Amino acid sequence: MGNLTGKIALVTGAASGIGLAITQRFIADGARVIAGDIDTYGLERLKEDFGTAIVTQVCDVTQEDDVAQLCTFGKNAFSKIDIVVANAGAGTYGLITELPLSEWRRIIDLCLTGVFLTLKHGGAAISDGGSIINIASLNAIQPSRGMSAYCAAKAGVSMLTQVSAMELGPRGVRVNTIAPGLVETNATSGMFAVPVVIEEFVENATLSRFAQPDEIASVASFLASDESSYMSASFVSVDGGGNTGRYPNLPRAFGQIN
Repeated sequence: MGNLTGKIALVTGAASGIGLAITQRFIADGARVIAGDIDTYGLERLKEDFGTAIVTQVCDVTQEDDVAQLCTFGKNAFSKIDIVVANAGAGTYGLITELPLSEWRRIIDLCLTGVFLTLKHGGAAISDGGSIINIASLNAIQPSRGMSAYCAAKAGVSMLTQVSAMELGPRGVRVNTIAPGLVETNATSGMFAVPVVIEEFVENATLSRFAQPDEIASVASFLASDESSYMSASFVSVDGGGNTGRYPNLPRAFGQIN
């Protein structure tokens, strides 16, 4: 367990899934959290659950004013920001020859531009010596049929991590990527509704299973803590060894249910 006592963390997409697990873990490890999300109900639940350990604000990471205001709000509330987690994201499915441009732009805006904006404003607000964690995906390095927008966005996140680590390094700010494989969350419920997809994920992971959100959160806690003080520009795969295999054939799997 990382020691985050006295640390202030900003987390986007904090109200559900991996973001919620990270928020819970950070607070358990002694941090206070600035939580941003578009889910107002989820944010209210966080305030009810954690009281003075958390402040919340609605934040759409595709909107620069929202991200800037979240950073300002959080810094005003807690006087500093030590940790930033760019987590907000979503997936989509569609073959390149069929994918609407509007859907491509939606995923790129959310999964890539949203991380850029979080780095831009979070990087300016974070204290010297702080830690920034970008949540990418196995799809940053492993392509999948039908997931062009998501794969491209997450690969971009990996490169953004390296560039921002170079630019922020002189301030002692570390920037790292976590790349989860399949994690059981509400966001992946569509995949879990197709058993053959889950079977292929499990078959191709060397640990022969998928992950739970708290397994990603534990790695985030380590990267946020001083125990990882010489890690920066790193790509940390948390995929059960899935990167050694192949990604499920989604068009074939989804075609079986039509």
